[in-house]
Amino acid sequence: MKILHIGKFYPVYGGVEKVMYDFCDGLSRMGIRSDFLGVNADATTTNIVKVNEYFTVYAMSYIKKVASTYLSTSMISQLKKIHRQYDIVHIHHPDPMACLALYLSGFKGKVICHWHSDIVRQKTILKFYKPLQTWMLKRASFVVGTSPVYLEYSPYLQPYKEKLRLVPIGIPPVVKSLNPVAVQKIAAMANGRKMVFSLGRLIYYKGYQYLIDAAKYLTDDICVIVGGKGPLKEEFEQRIAANGLQDKVFLVGRVEDEDLSSYFSSCDLFCLPSTERSEAFGIVQVEAMAYGKPLVATRIEGSGVSWVNEENVSGLNVEIENAQDLADKINAILGDEALAKRLGDGALMRYEMSFTQEKMVDSILPLYQQLLKEDIHNKK
Repeated sequence: MKILHIGKFYPVYGGVEKVMYDFCDGLSRMGIRSDFLGVNADATTTNIVKVNEYFTVYAMSYIKKVASTYLSTSMISQLKKIHRQYDIVHIHHPDPMACLALYLSGFKGKVICHWHSDIVRQKTILKFYKPLQTWMLKRASFVVGTSPVYLEYSPYLQPYKEKLRLVPIGIPPVVKSLNPVAVQKIAAMANGRKMVFSLGRLIYYKGYQYLIDAAKYLTDDICVIVGGKGPLKEEFEQRIAANGLQDKVFLVGRVEDEDLSSYFSSCDLFCLPSTERSEAFGIVQVEAMAYGKPLVATRIEGSGVSWVNEENVSGLNVEIENAQDLADKINAILGDEALAKRLGDGALMRYEMSFTQEKMVDSILPLYQQLLKEDIHNKK
């Protein structure tokens, strides 16, 4: 069995490419060839990384970035060069470049489309991309969704119900190693207060403006730390200053991988205040769960975010774009030690039961095996 995952970019910065990497990592540990083809997001040169005997990353050069899409002719040529080595192509959507590469590659084998999210905001791109998107959905033997909510809600998936399969995202076990320098920095910001942590790019649909506004209504023994960088950083800094929250809300920029455990371990609660269906699942919630932290997340219509954060089991869910509701739920959890512990324990149990890398890989394997059997049968 030889699988090629196509989509997004490398190094791993966001959710889709993390899922790709974790699939390849998990499958390769089982002795299954599973490679990653994407774009080298750090440079315009190609970078080929042999992770282990069964797992190679092909991070291809790109010409230009348009909206959220890297245009890469080398991705097309590389796929044409290597596609005959694989039994199955597992393509991760949304990524118009990956879909175009597959369309032009000449690959004749089986295809699985992993539907992480609809294209929500980039209406102009979708207008031109939609015919290719429809081709991909027709071409795929299975269309995999990350939550039952998204599979039921997405208008693009309804004509293909017989192909739809649920494979929730899972992550590897977290390594709880603390960086003393990071821990000291966090402690200085918290200054003895309880800490709300949030992590993600500072972009429109993450809803950080509402978390900043919510800080006005949080009790004085709570502070907020937000990790991540993005184009709205200056706007958020101005919002913090305008509300006199410089000592209560801290934007710490990109949190390096080696420091993530320190932030998750140090926090008392994790908050995901996203506002649009672009946030289809919220993998970062699962990371917080793995640390046994209670959650406050948002109820986004048609998104799996509040399905991941099971109400009153792993945390509480709030209305989108509602700073007061965010504050009320955070205050309720952090003001009640018994509730915080119950939800934290529930979060850890939900991670272990539903959202591990092992369970994710185990869920995809039967689909691969079925397609291989069909392929063998068709060749007889």
